[in-house]
Amino acid sequence: MRNFETLDSVTIESSSGIIHIGTQSNAPGMPRIAMRREGSYVAISASYGPLEIAMRPRFVELARILSRLRPVQGLQTTRQVGTGQAYLSLGLQADGMLVMRPTIVADATGHLCFNLLLSSQTRQQLFDWLPVDVVSDDE
Repeated sequence: MRNFETLDSVTIESSSGIIHIGTQSNAPGMPRIAMRREGSYVAISASYGPLEIAMRPRFVELARILSRLRPVQGLQTTRQVGTGQAYLSLGLQADGMLVMRPTIVADATGHLCFNLLLSSQTRQQLFDWLPVDVVSDDE
């Protein structure tokens, strides 16, 4: 069974262009995500206590995937960005919460993953920061 941590706080450093997403509660390990644009990439640091998963997906690919997310009953994530060894699984819940699962795959026997949920308000702030234009079902 997966245990998710909800991230519901956003801070944007205007001088460095970094967005910090964390939790308002004093959760053990202080789960958080930090992102920064680096040319055509987005540097992502997902940390939980002293553990960190860092990745650099292409901005265009990440924005495209986020813009097309739809809730799918029975599935936590429906898209991923990255490679077979390091990827970010993404999903949208019916209540607007964004599922983010940064993952490092060891081999066929296991992986390391953080199970994170962004509140709908936090998700919208992330989409505004990137920016992501949500594609409607009509397009």
